[in-house]
Amino acid sequence: MSEVVDAHHHLWDPTGRDYPWMTGSAAVLRRPETVDDLRRETSSAGVSRTVLVQTVAELAETEEFLVTSAGSDGLIAGVVGWADLRSPDVGDTLDRLRAGPGGDRLVGIRHQVHDEPDPDWLDQPCVLRGLGALAERGLCFDLLVRSRELPSALRVARARPQVSFVVDHAAKPAIAQREVEPWASRLAELAGLDNVTCKLSGLVTEAPSGSWTVADLAPYTARLLEWFGPGRLMFGSDWPVCTLAADYAGVLDTARTLLAGLSPAETASVFSNTASRVYHL
Repeated sequence: MSEVVDAHHHLWDPTGRDYPWMTGSAAVLRRPETVDDLRRETSSAGVSRTVLVQTVAELAETEEFLVTSAGSDGLIAGVVGWADLRSPDVGDTLDRLRAGPGGDRLVGIRHQVHDEPDPDWLDQPCVLRGLGALAERGLCFDLLVRSRELPSALRVARARPQVSFVVDHAAKPAIAQREVEPWASRLAELAGLDNVTCKLSGLVTEAPSGSWTVADLAPYTARLLEWFGPGRLMFGSDWPVCTLAADYAGVLDTARTLLAGLSPAETASVFSNTASRVYHL
């Protein structure tokens, strides 16, 4: 296979920062994961470039990630950070991030929308204004949503056609419950918009815990290919979160198996070209 870009992974250090979502079964993730750990995983898997994604709603983490990316010898090609989209000064914040160390690697912003009590959090006028600031600077917005928030995501993506939206983890379908609706109908409608792409990521941790197979993921992947096509689909490992269900190499091998029917050009789109184009890597 040609170049592989991992469009979604994380780094963290629970000894110096709190991660409120590391509870329950995710509590086992409370261990430092560094760029050296990432390099070990990607090197053995043949991954050449990555996109580092925020984990908490803290500007300081984004600043740290940008510095880390600048010192990664090209491994971390882009950072999807966090900024308060509701702030009237979000544009100034983004400009400050881009002017700082590693700022040229800032490719997008993400907010953990699926953790908000309000399923329509994205519809707030202040958030729409903040998304406009992203568009003015050529930055993407990663949609961390589940089925509950997809109607709001659809409205916002329609209202901001100049923004490039990237759906993380295929909006987290309920694979363990073998449920398709309402996820399928809602995501298919969102996929109809040209300014929306999707990550083939995070599916192993939505599958039956400890007993999932590639066959469990195949119906969901087939739908993603139907809706988005290889040209709007990108591979992401979701490492180290994926280690709850599979190691790095296992996630990559699973994706290759799921996409085995694609042509070489289509395979290159999912594993490299889509991420490189959308995130301007």
